[in-house]
Amino acid sequence: MAPLCGIIPEYVLEGIIEKGLAPQHTIHRCQFTLKKTKQLQDVRERHRQSIAAAQPQQTSQGIIPPYILETLARNATTEQKREAASHILAYSTKHRTVAGRIHQLSRTVYDTQNSQTDLTNNVNKCYDGLGKTYDFYFNFFQRNSFNNNGIKLDGFVHTRDLYNAFYNGEELVFGDGDGVIFDGFTDKLDVIGHEFSHSVVDYTNRLPYQFQSGALNESFVDAFGIMTVDQANWLIGEGIWAAGVNGRALRDIKNPRTAFEDAQRDFKKLPLSNDQGGVHINSGIPNRAFFLAATKIGGYAWEGAGPIWYRALSSLKLPTNGKATFKEFADLTIESAGEHVDKVQEAWTAVRYPFPEKRHEL
Repeated sequence: MAPLCGIIPEYVLEGIIEKGLAPQHTIHRCQFTLKKTKQLQDVRERHRQSIAAAQPQQTSQGIIPPYILETLARNATTEQKREAASHILAYSTKHRTVAGRIHQLSRTVYDTQNSQTDLTNNVNKCYDGLGKTYDFYFNFFQRNSFNNNGIKLDGFVHTRDLYNAFYNGEELVFGDGDGVIFDGFTDKLDVIGHEFSHSVVDYTNRLPYQFQSGALNESFVDAFGIMTVDQANWLIGEGIWAAGVNGRALRDIKNPRTAFEDAQRDFKKLPLSNDQGGVHINSGIPNRAFFLAATKIGGYAWEGAGPIWYRALSSLKLPTNGKATFKEFADLTIESAGEHVDKVQEAWTAVRYPFPEKRHEL
Protein backbone atom coordinates (compact mmCIF):
# COMPACT_ATOMS: atom_id res chain seq x y z
CA MET A 1 0.00 0.00 0.00
CA ALA A 2 1.49 3.39 -0.99
CA PRO A 3 1.86 5.81 1.92
CA LEU A 4 -0.09 9.05 1.73
CA CYS A 5 2.09 12.12 1.20
CA GLY A 6 0.72 14.51 3.80
CA ILE A 7 2.37 17.80 4.68
CA ILE A 8 2.16 16.83 8.37
CA PRO A 9 4.16 13.64 9.00
CA GLU A 10 2.24 10.90 10.79
CA TYR A 11 4.80 10.77 13.58
CA VAL A 12 4.02 14.42 14.48
CA LEU A 13 0.32 13.61 14.90
CA GLU A 14 1.17 10.43 16.82
CA GLY A 15 3.39 12.48 19.12
CA ILE A 16 0.56 14.90 19.92
CA ILE A 17 -1.69 11.96 20.81
CA GLU A 18 0.93 10.15 22.91
CA LYS A 19 1.89 13.23 24.94
CA GLY A 20 -1.76 13.87 25.79
CA LEU A 21 -1.16 17.54 26.56
CA ALA A 22 -3.45 18.99 23.89
CA PRO A 23 -7.20 19.55 24.42
CA GLN A 24 -9.31 16.44 23.94
CA HIS A 25 -10.96 17.72 20.76
CA THR A 26 -7.50 18.31 19.28
CA ILE A 27 -6.42 14.78 20.12
CA HIS A 28 -9.61 13.46 18.52
CA ARG A 29 -8.83 15.41 15.33
CA CYS A 30 -5.32 13.96 15.25
CA GLN A 31 -6.77 10.48 15.64
CA PHE A 32 -9.30 11.14 12.89
CA THR A 33 -6.55 12.39 10.56
CA LEU A 34 -4.46 9.26 11.10
CA LYS A 35 -7.50 7.03 10.53
CA LYS A 36 -8.46 8.92 7.37
CA THR A 37 -4.90 8.68 6.10
CA LYS A 38 -4.90 4.90 6.40
CA GLN A 39 -8.28 4.67 4.63
CA LEU A 40 -6.91 6.56 1.64
CA GLN A 41 -3.82 4.40 1.16
CA ASP A 42 -5.50 2.05 -1.31
CA VAL A 43 -6.72 5.01 -3.41
CA ARG A 44 -3.17 6.23 -3.81
CA GLU A 45 -1.85 2.75 -4.55
CA ARG A 46 -4.38 2.23 -7.36
CA HIS A 47 -3.43 5.58 -8.82
CA ARG A 48 0.30 4.85 -8.75
CA GLN A 49 -0.28 1.50 -10.44
CA SER A 50 -2.34 3.13 -13.18
CA ILE A 51 0.45 5.63 -13.84
CA ALA A 52 3.05 2.88 -13.93
CA ALA A 53 0.99 0.97 -16.49
CA ALA A 54 0.59 4.01 -18.73
CA GLN A 55 3.20 5.48 -21.04
CA PRO A 56 4.84 8.48 -19.32
CA GLN A 57 3.67 11.87 -20.58
CA GLN A 58 6.91 13.77 -21.05
CA THR A 59 7.82 16.98 -22.75
CA SER A 60 10.08 16.14 -25.69
CA GLN A 61 13.63 16.26 -24.31
CA GLY A 62 16.00 14.72 -26.87
CA ILE A 63 19.17 12.75 -26.21
CA ILE A 64 21.26 15.95 -26.21
CA PRO A 65 20.19 18.28 -23.36
CA PRO A 66 19.59 21.93 -24.42
CA TYR A 67 22.35 23.26 -22.14
CA ILE A 68 24.97 21.22 -24.05
CA LEU A 69 23.77 22.67 -27.36
CA GLU A 70 23.84 26.15 -25.83
CA THR A 71 27.43 25.61 -24.70
CA LEU A 72 28.45 24.37 -28.17
CA ALA A 73 26.75 27.29 -29.88
CA ARG A 74 28.59 29.67 -27.59
CA ASN A 75 32.04 28.08 -27.57
CA ALA A 76 32.43 26.12 -30.82
CA THR A 77 35.84 26.52 -32.45
CA THR A 78 34.52 27.09 -35.98
CA GLU A 79 31.65 29.03 -37.48
CA GLN A 80 30.30 25.84 -39.08
CA LYS A 81 30.06 24.10 -35.70
CA ARG A 82 28.42 27.13 -34.09
CA GLU A 83 25.81 27.33 -36.85
CA ALA A 84 25.10 23.60 -36.63
CA ALA A 85 24.62 23.73 -32.85
CA SER A 86 22.43 26.84 -33.14
CA HIS A 87 20.30 25.18 -35.82
CA ILE A 88 19.76 22.01 -33.73
CA LEU A 89 18.99 24.12 -30.65
CA ALA A 90 16.44 26.23 -32.55
CA TYR A 91 14.76 23.12 -33.96
CA SER A 92 14.63 21.29 -30.61
CA THR A 93 13.32 24.42 -28.86
CA LYS A 94 10.55 24.76 -31.46
CA HIS A 95 9.69 21.07 -31.12
CA ARG A 96 9.58 21.27 -27.32
CA THR A 97 7.38 24.35 -27.55
CA VAL A 98 4.92 22.59 -29.85
CA ALA A 99 4.94 19.48 -27.67
CA GLY A 100 4.71 21.06 -24.25
CA ARG A 101 3.87 24.78 -24.27
CA ILE A 102 0.08 24.56 -24.31
CA HIS A 103 -1.44 26.44 -21.40
CA GLN A 104 -4.36 24.34 -20.18
CA LEU A 105 -5.02 25.55 -16.64
CA SER A 106 -8.30 24.02 -15.48
CA ARG A 107 -9.08 23.92 -11.77
CA THR A 108 -12.03 23.45 -9.48
CA VAL A 109 -12.06 23.88 -5.71
CA TYR A 110 -14.77 22.06 -3.80
CA ASP A 111 -15.92 23.21 -0.37
CA THR A 112 -16.90 20.08 1.54
CA GLN A 113 -18.56 22.39 4.12
CA ASN A 114 -17.35 20.42 7.09
CA SER A 115 -16.09 23.46 8.98
CA GLN A 116 -18.07 25.06 11.77
CA THR A 117 -16.73 28.50 10.88
CA ASP A 118 -17.03 30.61 7.73
CA LEU A 119 -13.75 30.11 5.90
CA THR A 120 -14.82 31.13 2.38
CA ASN A 121 -11.47 32.87 1.98
CA ASN A 122 -9.75 29.46 2.13
CA VAL A 123 -11.56 28.40 -1.05
CA ASN A 124 -10.25 31.48 -2.84
CA LYS A 125 -6.71 30.97 -1.54
CA CYS A 126 -6.70 27.35 -2.64
CA TYR A 127 -7.99 28.35 -6.08
CA ASP A 128 -5.33 31.05 -6.43
CA GLY A 129 -2.61 28.78 -5.06
CA LEU A 130 -3.36 26.02 -7.56
CA GLY A 131 -3.21 28.56 -10.37
CA LYS A 132 0.09 30.03 -9.20
CA THR A 133 1.64 26.59 -8.85
CA TYR A 134 0.44 25.52 -12.30
CA ASP A 135 1.92 28.73 -13.78
CA PHE A 136 5.21 28.18 -11.93
CA TYR A 137 5.70 24.77 -13.54
CA PHE A 138 4.42 25.95 -16.92
CA ASN A 139 6.54 29.12 -17.09
CA PHE A 140 9.81 27.76 -15.75
CA PHE A 141 9.74 24.04 -16.60
CA GLN A 142 7.36 23.92 -19.59
CA ARG A 143 5.19 21.48 -17.65
CA ASN A 144 1.49 21.44 -18.50
CA SER A 145 -0.13 20.54 -15.17
CA PHE A 146 1.33 17.84 -13.00
CA ASN A 147 0.91 15.06 -15.58
CA ASN A 148 2.36 17.34 -18.33
CA ASN A 149 -0.79 16.76 -20.36
CA GLY A 150 -3.15 19.38 -18.97
CA ILE A 151 -4.88 17.27 -16.34
CA LYS A 152 -7.58 19.15 -14.43
CA LEU A 153 -6.75 20.26 -10.89
CA ASP A 154 -9.27 19.34 -8.20
CA GLY A 155 -8.87 20.81 -4.74
CA PHE A 156 -10.96 20.06 -1.66
CA VAL A 157 -11.07 22.32 1.39
CA HIS A 158 -12.77 22.17 4.81
CA THR A 159 -12.47 18.39 4.84
CA ARG A 160 -14.15 17.73 8.15
CA ASP A 161 -11.75 17.41 11.11
CA LEU A 162 -8.69 16.78 8.98
CA TYR A 163 -5.37 18.04 10.36
CA ASN A 164 -3.38 17.84 7.16
CA ALA A 165 -2.91 18.72 3.53
CA PHE A 166 -2.18 15.89 1.13
CA TYR A 167 -2.24 14.59 -2.42
CA ASN A 168 -3.99 11.23 -2.45
CA GLY A 169 -3.11 10.31 -6.02
CA GLU A 170 -6.16 11.96 -7.54
CA GLU A 171 -6.98 15.09 -5.57
CA LEU A 172 -5.35 17.81 -3.48
CA VAL A 173 -7.08 17.88 -0.10
CA PHE A 174 -6.76 20.54 2.61
CA GLY A 175 -8.08 20.40 6.15
CA ASP A 176 -8.58 23.29 8.56
CA GLY A 177 -6.59 24.36 11.56
CA ASP A 178 -8.16 25.02 14.92
CA GLY A 179 -5.90 27.74 16.30
CA VAL A 180 -4.67 25.35 19.01
CA ILE A 181 -2.11 23.24 17.14
CA PHE A 182 -2.39 24.30 13.48
CA ASP A 183 -3.47 27.55 11.85
CA GLY A 184 -4.63 26.06 8.55
CA PHE A 185 -3.12 24.88 5.28
CA THR A 186 -4.65 26.64 2.28
CA ASP A 187 -3.08 30.05 2.92
CA LYS A 188 0.47 28.67 2.58
CA LEU A 189 1.50 28.70 -1.09
CA ASP A 190 4.54 26.52 -0.39
CA VAL A 191 2.23 23.87 1.14
CA ILE A 192 0.08 23.85 -2.01
CA GLY A 193 3.26 23.77 -4.12
CA HIS A 194 4.62 20.91 -2.01
CA GLU A 195 1.52 18.74 -2.49
CA PHE A 196 1.25 19.61 -6.20
CA SER A 197 4.89 18.55 -6.60
CA HIS A 198 4.16 15.12 -5.12
CA SER A 199 1.94 14.54 -8.14
CA VAL A 200 4.73 15.76 -10.45
CA VAL A 201 7.02 13.12 -8.94
CA ASP A 202 4.35 10.45 -9.48
CA TYR A 203 4.13 11.33 -13.16
CA THR A 204 7.89 11.51 -13.75
CA ASN A 205 9.99 9.11 -11.68
CA ARG A 206 7.47 7.73 -9.15
CA LEU A 207 10.03 7.57 -6.35
CA PRO A 208 8.59 5.04 -3.87
CA TYR A 209 7.79 6.63 -0.53
CA GLN A 210 10.22 4.83 1.74
CA PHE A 211 13.85 5.02 2.95
CA GLN A 212 16.23 7.15 0.84
CA SER A 213 13.91 6.99 -2.17
CA GLY A 214 11.12 8.52 -0.09
CA ALA A 215 13.45 11.11 1.43
CA LEU A 216 14.44 12.17 -2.10
CA ASN A 217 10.73 12.36 -2.95
CA GLU A 218 10.09 14.62 0.07
CA SER A 219 13.17 16.74 -0.60
CA PHE A 220 12.25 17.34 -4.24
CA VAL A 221 8.76 18.50 -3.34
CA ASP A 222 10.12 20.69 -0.53
CA ALA A 223 12.55 22.33 -2.97
CA PHE A 224 9.91 22.90 -5.63
CA GLY A 225 7.28 23.89 -3.09
CA ILE A 226 9.52 26.65 -1.74
CA MET A 227 10.29 27.89 -5.27
CA THR A 228 6.61 28.66 -5.88
CA VAL A 229 6.92 31.47 -3.31
CA ASP A 230 8.20 34.78 -4.74
CA GLN A 231 10.35 35.70 -1.75
CA ALA A 232 11.28 32.39 -0.19
CA ASN A 233 13.00 32.18 3.21
CA TRP A 234 13.62 28.42 2.88
CA LEU A 235 10.94 27.56 5.45
CA ILE A 236 8.30 24.97 4.53
CA GLY A 237 4.99 25.69 6.24
CA GLU A 238 6.00 28.90 7.98
CA GLY A 239 3.11 30.03 10.16
CA ILE A 240 1.42 26.64 10.06
CA TRP A 241 1.78 26.23 13.83
CA ALA A 242 -0.70 28.05 16.05
CA ALA A 243 0.44 30.62 18.58
CA GLY A 244 2.01 28.96 21.61
CA VAL A 245 3.44 26.01 19.68
CA ASN A 246 7.23 26.07 19.73
CA GLY A 247 7.95 25.89 16.01
CA ARG A 248 8.82 28.35 13.22
CA ALA A 249 7.72 26.04 10.40
CA LEU A 250 7.54 22.35 9.52
CA ARG A 251 11.00 22.19 7.97
CA ASP A 252 13.92 24.52 7.31
CA ILE A 253 15.64 23.72 4.02
CA LYS A 254 18.56 26.01 4.83
CA ASN A 255 19.17 24.74 8.36
CA PRO A 256 17.55 21.35 8.92
CA ARG A 257 16.58 20.47 12.48
CA THR A 258 15.89 24.10 13.47
CA ALA A 259 12.22 24.71 12.51
CA PHE A 260 10.43 22.13 14.66
CA GLU A 261 11.16 18.42 15.05
CA ASP A 262 12.04 18.60 11.40
CA ALA A 263 14.43 17.02 8.92
CA GLN A 264 17.93 16.02 10.03
CA ARG A 265 21.34 16.98 8.73
CA ASP A 266 22.66 13.61 9.89
CA PHE A 267 21.43 10.37 8.38
CA LYS A 268 19.34 8.09 10.57
CA LYS A 269 18.83 4.49 9.54
CA LEU A 270 15.23 3.87 10.59
CA PRO A 271 12.77 1.01 10.21
CA LEU A 272 9.85 1.28 7.82
CA SER A 273 7.53 1.70 10.81
CA ASN A 274 9.22 5.00 11.71
CA ASP A 275 8.27 7.69 9.20
CA GLN A 276 8.44 5.14 6.35
CA GLY A 277 12.13 4.70 7.02
CA GLY A 278 12.78 8.40 7.65
CA VAL A 279 11.31 10.06 4.55
CA HIS A 280 10.78 13.37 6.35
CA ILE A 281 13.60 12.96 8.85
CA ASN A 282 16.36 12.21 6.32
CA SER A 283 15.08 14.63 3.67
CA GLY A 284 17.10 17.37 5.39
CA ILE A 285 20.28 16.03 3.76
CA PRO A 286 19.27 16.55 0.09
CA ASN A 287 17.31 19.66 1.17
CA ARG A 288 20.46 21.33 2.41
CA ALA A 289 22.32 20.23 -0.73
CA PHE A 290 19.67 22.01 -2.82
CA PHE A 291 19.94 25.17 -0.71
CA LEU A 292 23.74 25.18 -1.03
CA ALA A 293 23.61 24.58 -4.79
CA ALA A 294 21.03 27.34 -5.25
CA THR A 295 23.06 29.89 -3.27
CA LYS A 296 26.37 28.93 -4.87
CA ILE A 297 24.90 29.27 -8.37
CA GLY A 298 23.13 32.47 -7.38
CA GLY A 299 20.12 34.25 -8.84
CA TYR A 300 16.63 32.81 -8.62
CA ALA A 301 16.58 29.13 -7.65
CA TRP A 302 14.09 28.33 -10.44
CA GLU A 303 16.64 29.58 -12.98
CA GLY A 304 19.75 27.95 -11.46
CA ALA A 305 19.52 24.89 -9.23
CA GLY A 306 15.84 24.22 -9.99
CA PRO A 307 16.29 23.18 -13.66
CA ILE A 308 19.22 20.95 -12.68
CA TRP A 309 17.14 19.12 -10.07
CA TYR A 310 14.23 18.89 -12.50
CA ARG A 311 16.41 17.40 -15.25
CA ALA A 312 17.79 14.86 -12.79
CA LEU A 313 14.30 13.76 -11.73
CA SER A 314 12.81 13.67 -15.23
CA SER A 315 15.79 11.79 -16.69
CA LEU A 316 14.00 8.55 -15.68
CA LYS A 317 17.37 7.13 -14.63
CA LEU A 318 16.55 6.66 -10.94
CA PRO A 319 15.44 3.19 -9.81
CA THR A 320 11.71 3.00 -9.15
CA ASN A 321 11.93 -0.15 -7.00
CA GLY A 322 12.29 1.79 -3.74
CA LYS A 323 16.09 1.56 -3.71
CA ALA A 324 17.07 4.93 -5.18
CA THR A 325 19.87 6.46 -3.10
CA PHE A 326 21.09 9.95 -2.31
CA LYS A 327 24.29 9.22 -4.23
CA GLU A 328 22.41 8.17 -7.37
CA PHE A 329 20.36 11.35 -7.35
CA ALA A 330 23.41 13.49 -6.55
CA ASP A 331 25.25 11.91 -9.50
CA LEU A 332 22.34 12.78 -11.80
CA THR A 333 22.30 16.42 -10.67
CA ILE A 334 26.06 16.62 -11.24
CA GLU A 335 25.59 15.06 -14.68
CA SER A 336 22.85 17.61 -15.45
CA ALA A 337 24.63 20.67 -14.05
CA GLY A 338 26.39 21.88 -17.19
CA GLU A 339 28.52 24.96 -16.43
CA HIS A 340 27.51 24.75 -12.75
CA VAL A 341 28.94 21.27 -12.22
CA ASP A 342 31.63 22.38 -9.73
CA LYS A 343 29.13 24.28 -7.58
CA VAL A 344 26.66 21.41 -7.53
CA GLN A 345 29.40 18.95 -6.58
CA GLU A 346 30.56 21.30 -3.81
CA ALA A 347 27.00 21.45 -2.46
CA TRP A 348 26.72 17.66 -2.26
CA THR A 349 30.22 17.30 -0.82
CA ALA A 350 29.17 19.63 2.02
CA VAL A 351 26.50 17.07 3.05
CA ARG A 352 28.98 14.16 2.96
CA TYR A 353 28.73 13.00 -0.68
CA PRO A 354 29.42 10.27 -1.86
CA PHE A 355 27.67 8.91 1.24
CA PRO A 356 29.70 5.87 2.31
CA GLU A 357 27.58 2.81 2.91
CA LYS A 358 28.96 1.88 6.34
CA ARG A 359 28.00 4.70 8.64
CA HIS A 360 25.88 5.66 11.61
CA GLU A 361 25.82 9.32 10.60
CA LEU A 362 26.73 11.21 7.46
